[in-house]
Amino acid sequence: MLTITQALYDRIVAHARQDHPDEACGVVAGPVGAGRPERFIPMLNAARSPTFYEFDSQDLLKLYREMDDNDEEPVVIYHSHTATEAYPSRTDISYANEPGAHYVLVSTADTDGAGEFQFRSFRILDGQVTEEEVKVVDAY
Repeated sequence: MLTITQALYDRIVAHARQDHPDEACGVVAGPVGAGRPERFIPMLNAARSPTFYEFDSQDLLKLYREMDDNDEEPVVIYHSHTATEAYPSRTDISYANEPGAHYVLVSTADTDGAGEFQFRSFRILDGQVTEEEVKVVDAY
């Protein structure tokens, strides 16, 4: 289960809406081993595409160095889908290389009549996708 604060949830959703119609992407880092998302890090979609996202390699290198310096790890890796449901695509699955991370997808398309967006979390390990519950809290 992903437990995330309302403030972080709102920031992820706001980023997805702001970058629409392009896919948004980013990371929420947290203390190594805690599994607690704390620091919101919106990233630039280097692909600038409505159907694909890509972290800029220099930005990603800088982020990982910064997380190492702060004893942090990527707890949440998020991106948006602008025209499809919030479910990992084959490409998303092939690029999922952080076995401990929660992969959050936000859909800014109304694909299921459930409203303006969907916010879902998945674990992706060895190509296997498992959806998990998202618990939104006021604070940890």
